[in-house]
Amino acid sequence: MSHIIEGFEGDKCILEVDGKTRNIPRDQVDAGVKVGDVVEWNGSKWVADAEATRQRTEHIRKLMDAVWEEDE
Repeated sequence: MSHIIEGFEGDKCILEVDGKTRNIPRDQVDAGVKVGDVVEWNGSKWVADAEATRQRTEHIRKLMDAVWEEDE
């Protein structure tokens, strides 16, 4: 199950889990996490999973490339 940071609003963080969003306190999110990061709970905070984020970014890039190739 992927947890993805969708955004930040004030003292809340919007976390997407299986297509649904939920608000969590921003202080439960590691300071280095940014929008689009895949995160995991380490027992006290949500922290970025660098490898999962890289894989997700690459997958999205390939999907976008395929769409642009279809338009040509």
